[in-house]
Amino acid sequence: MTTVRITRNALTRSTLAALSGLLAGFASLAVAELVSAAVRPEASPVTAVGGAAIDRTPAGVKDWAIRNFGEDDKLVLQLGILVTLALFALAVGLLALRYRRTGSAAVLVFGVVGASAAISRPDSTGLVDGLPSLLGSVVGAVLLYVLIGRLTGPHRDTGDEPDGERADGPEHEAGWDRRGFVIAATAAAAASTAAGAVGRALNSRSSQNAVASREAVTLPKPASPAQPIPAGAQLRVRGISPFTTPNGSFYRVDTALVVPKVDANSWRLRVHGKGVRRDLEFTYQDLLERPLIEREITLCCVSNEVGGPYIGHARWIGVRLADLLKEAGVKPPSRGGEADQIIARSVDGMTLGTPVEDVMDGRDAMLAVGMNGEPLPFVNGFPVRMLVPGLYGYVSACKWIEDIELTTFDDYDAYWVKRTWARKAPIKTQSRIDTPKPFGRPEAGTVMVAGVAWAQHRGIEKVEIRVDDGPWKPAQLAEQGTVDTWRQWSYPWKATPGGHTLTVRATDRTGELQTEKRTKTVPDGASGWHSVVVTVD
Repeated sequence: MTTVRITRNALTRSTLAALSGLLAGFASLAVAELVSAAVRPEASPVTAVGGAAIDRTPAGVKDWAIRNFGEDDKLVLQLGILVTLALFALAVGLLALRYRRTGSAAVLVFGVVGASAAISRPDSTGLVDGLPSLLGSVVGAVLLYVLIGRLTGPHRDTGDEPDGERADGPEHEAGWDRRGFVIAATAAAAASTAAGAVGRALNSRSSQNAVASREAVTLPKPASPAQPIPAGAQLRVRGISPFTTPNGSFYRVDTALVVPKVDANSWRLRVHGKGVRRDLEFTYQDLLERPLIEREITLCCVSNEVGGPYIGHARWIGVRLADLLKEAGVKPPSRGGEADQIIARSVDGMTLGTPVEDVMDGRDAMLAVGMNGEPLPFVNGFPVRMLVPGLYGYVSACKWIEDIELTTFDDYDAYWVKRTWARKAPIKTQSRIDTPKPFGRPEAGTVMVAGVAWAQHRGIEKVEIRVDDGPWKPAQLAEQGTVDTWRQWSYPWKATPGGHTLTVRATDRTGELQTEKRTKTVPDGASGWHSVVVTVD
């Protein structure tokens, strides 16, 4: 009976020790969240570690995550971090039961990892960013030491020998302070919950000014309004993507674990670097007071697989970027300019490299302040983002931009270039079948096959459809908005029962036929013909 009692008691203490580790980890995160409110929200350990993990993840793995998890990739990463921390905390709790000091000190690993991640981030403000993680881990270490003390009894308050080497008999195995442990654990859980809640509330309050600044914006009328969208640009075909993508449905692919919320009243943009005769600085109001252009532009992410969803169209309003560069004295390389690359920096430290020549060749490159008639949503870059028609987003569409540096491709590699992506990335001619869906089961008869094609800054000239291994047939094209917009198409297919493969390809206005060759997204965008397999009933 004594042996059974000892075994059961040991199992209970092991379970409570593991729980103590979880409480210590929870307390560490909660205190860190509270301290981050006094530093900055981005310095909280989960955000910092997540951002560092994204930075250090190979391009191929990032691409896999986007392909498999889509816009939920950051949620999956955060959950993965929390699960890893929980497992580590459980192990530390069990370790502390046998080696109290060593196990408690191991909690400090939380702080070291979190602080290192926070300080190493591109947007780090210095050593102070490491404080939340370090202070949180100290609190967690002390808490674990106290809780384990309740489990090991008064004779184990000091020392670091294994539990089995200090126990003299059954009375010592049973001599731990149950009541004291419950009181301490409950108090710790309550205090940690309160600290975390206060920290989240304070961090949330810091973004309220940003929200208020956006709500106060009234976009002025553009000096150069967009041409009306042609009446025939939107086909009346069920299942086809809308010509204009609603803001709430616009794709999001970026590395920001937490969407930056920037106060437009304190936002500043600096223009400087090679070939700049005088540095310039602009406030948000400065941009709104300048002549604004309004344009229909389709954006596409380089991570978009053949037939993928990471493309969308919107009506943008903003300042022509070339005008700002000319005011600073910048000349394109073709006119003797010193710089051939623009490095755009975001408030979260992201860097994007854009060819100066493309920005200043007459296309509607802009610093956008509005999207589909409203100020930019935070997720899409409020207060200001950059976009350049005809280039993939990773070399042109810097969200939350705050700095423009003129430099050269030889002198600086931007974020994605350092991770094996190409320096220059014009958008490839592509097309997609929106309906019928893959593995759909349409009924025999006339089935409308439809979708979109794009070749931004070149325009779409022709779209063709092939059924199985048959001949290519021309699709009916909707009206082209501009050369910077995608184009809808449709094809009435006389469907016969059985399995069929539908394939689409496009030709742009330069005469370039979309290539059949399949390539992955890395290093400069996917290519290949999009196909869907259907079964006709």
